[in-house]
Amino acid sequence: MRFRIALPVLLAVTMAGCYHATIETGRTPGPTVVRQDWAMSFVVGLIPPPLVNVAQQCPNGVARVETMHSFLNGLVAAVTFSIVTPITIIVTCASGEEDANSVNARSTSAEDIEKAMAEAVERNRTSGKPIYINVPAI
Repeated sequence: MRFRIALPVLLAVTMAGCYHATIETGRTPGPTVVRQDWAMSFVVGLIPPPLVNVAQQCPNGVARVETMHSFLNGLVAAVTFSIVTPITIIVTCASGEEDANSVNARSTSAEDIEKAMAEAVERNRTSGKPIYINVPAI
């Protein structure tokens, strides 16, 4: 009888792998890191956690965003049968330095974007590396 209860619990704990996703924006990382260890999402992540607003901490934008399930996050999800599924969010702010691998468009006009694309193509030809084009928000 104990085996019937212990086996599903053991499987749930061991099968709860550590999820990890990283988004790189192409900007140079700075020293400021904003970490939220228990961002609460629900129903296997169908109800996402609230947005992490880092506008004041990252005045130069964001260089990297990482989301992951730590062991303790996975344990909470297993105990609650994935009704509560907390995640860890780590945001690395961008430094204010000009990136050699990015080009900034002055505006969202087609002409400015075309100029930025031409500059990116030229930089790509000389460096052989991908060049990111930053377009201002509308």
